[in-house]
Amino acid sequence: MSKDYYEILGVKRDATQDEIKRAFRQLAKKYHPDANPGDPTAEAKFKEINEAYEVLSDPVKRSNYDAYGNPNGPVAGPGPGPGEGTGAEGPFGRVFGDFGGFPFGNIFEEFEELLGGGRRRVETGPRRGQDIELELEITLEEAFSGAEKDVRIPRTETCPRCGGNGVEPGSRVATCPACHGTGQVRSTRSTVLGQFVTVTTCPKCGGTGKYVETPCRECGGAGEVTRTRVVTVKVPPGADSGLRLRLSGQGNAGVRGGPPGDLYVVVFVKPHPVFQRQGDDLILDKVISFPLASLGGTTKVPTLEGEMDLAVPSGTQPGAVLRLKGKGMPKLRQKTRGDLLVRINVRVPTKLSAKEKEILRQLGKFEGESFGENKSFFDRLRGVSGEDG
Repeated sequence: MSKDYYEILGVKRDATQDEIKRAFRQLAKKYHPDANPGDPTAEAKFKEINEAYEVLSDPVKRSNYDAYGNPNGPVAGPGPGPGEGTGAEGPFGRVFGDFGGFPFGNIFEEFEELLGGGRRRVETGPRRGQDIELELEITLEEAFSGAEKDVRIPRTETCPRCGGNGVEPGSRVATCPACHGTGQVRSTRSTVLGQFVTVTTCPKCGGTGKYVETPCRECGGAGEVTRTRVVTVKVPPGADSGLRLRLSGQGNAGVRGGPPGDLYVVVFVKPHPVFQRQGDDLILDKVISFPLASLGGTTKVPTLEGEMDLAVPSGTQPGAVLRLKGKGMPKLRQKTRGDLLVRINVRVPTKLSAKEKEILRQLGKFEGESFGENKSFFDRLRGVSGEDG
């Protein structure tokens, strides 16, 4: 396989969906373009992470990937070499793969076609439309309170002129002359094992058994048209990067009367200039004065709901983390909230008055410390002159 999606996300091959989702969220935040402006390496890594998550989060694609190394299932073309697993050669390819130029591979392909392809049903009934997936960026404030965002999506819809049957109004639908209405054509092939009859989908009518004399002039007989629509996405409070929202029935139109697909919106939260997010908690850096750190008191700190008072205990050290319970992000689809963690740094003043210096000297004496005098050049000069006199 060309890419190891498990290695890209940093998970084991037997990882659960929750483990895959957690790994994706962490990597998506780390390599998101907004968090790494102008970094092409991060952008490429971000795309690779999304590709891996798209496959491993889908049970069908993941199963195909695990079995064949391809999320879409086995592919046509040269199979793996001897000892590398099954491929397009069929289940007997390993046994006869090294027998010179004798066409064992072709024989078994014909067996597979006889036993599988010849019995395959032609799909003529309704088929569900394809899903659509897009990305939506929101601010941290929108993730905090929830938001309704309008997104524009190009999608296929049932042609309004022909109602999806591909026929120009007033024209008639005739029986397909190639398959005589069966939707299938039969062909006979001679092989070293005898003659085999193969049944395939009629190429003229696509398996419908019907032939349109005059195709619809709006959709060209396809039965569907492409339109750009505005859809409102409701982002719940507490949304985090990697959240996947499903809007039922907002995908591409179904085929032959089938239901439409769904729209999946993957949410990404932009980095905030003040707060850092850590799960449901928010982290804030706050600088306080030396007297406040020493004596204790209160100081104003910002939150996503406005300013509030933070109690600072006496003797607070630089690097201490003070917690404001319940002032972080809402927990997704819950009534509880995370916390606001305030990291403290102490500001050391660079300019002091004479009185302030004396107070600090007296304080230092209690600690058994002594302080040098930082005299100016002119003070030192006057001192030297006085000694000479």
